Amino acid sequence: MGKIIAIINQKGGVGKTTTAINLSAYLAKLGKQVLLVDLDPQGNASSGLGFEQSKVSSGLYEVLMNNQEVLKVVKKTKQSGLSIIPATSSLAGAGVELVNLENREFRLLNIIKELKNDYDYILIDGPPSLGLLTVNALTAADEVLIPIQSEYYALEGLSQLLETIDLVKDHLKPNLKILGAVITMYDKRNKLSGAVMEELYRYFPQRIFRSIIPRSVRLAEAPSFGRSILQYKPKSKSAVAYENLAKEIINLENNN
Repeated sequence: MGKIIAIINQKGGVGKTTTAINLSAYLAKLGKQVLLVDLDPQGNASSGLGFEQSKVSSGLYEVLMNNQEVLKVVKKTKQSGLSIIPATSSLAGAGVELVNLENREFRLLNIIKELKNDYDYILIDGPPSLGLLTVNALTAADEVLIPIQSEYYALEGLSQLLETIDLVKDHLKPNLKILGAVITMYDKRNKLSGAVMEELYRYFPQRIFRSIIPRSVRLAEAPSFGRSILQYKPKSKSAVAYENLAKEIINLENNN
């Protein structure tokens, strides 16, 4: 039975999609069958793995809104063990279109349920907002991974995100868990102040992952080639950091 992890932060530019792409790639490298679901209308996870929005004729929107068969939109990536449900440009309208639908908060859950037995991990790259698409990601997920940029303003909006997660737990998905927070875009010349680190531990007493993702030109370049950092620069520090994060997540699973 696969584990479904939603990667969520409504604050843009925090390394959310970068984490979705590269964590997926390393989980697959470590022998897991992985599906990445691109629920971000910007479609950066899709293009970052070589699927340009303009060239993808059907993807998640067509399944969510037009009842297209999900297996028809799952694409294999260039990496063994990693598949993706890409985002088409139509996904931008889904947040509004969902409003009038029955079971609008559970559309994604009902799609993913069909696939759960085919994968060890299903990762959802959520949109940078707290609308209905994000609620769909949370109701579909078993756990939430929150990427947090290592800077002073990282905590802005965090309480709002955690409130949304609590609301989903209270009303829609009682067994939803926070897997933890991963610190991204870390620049050792610009140390995270002790105060910010303390605050983070207050928000996430259960887990801040030991693997800290460094800020990196290579990591920023890789998506423009339609590649994960594993395919682009596998010996870089950021590649090692994502591999370690994948190992931490697998070890948690094994120890539960």
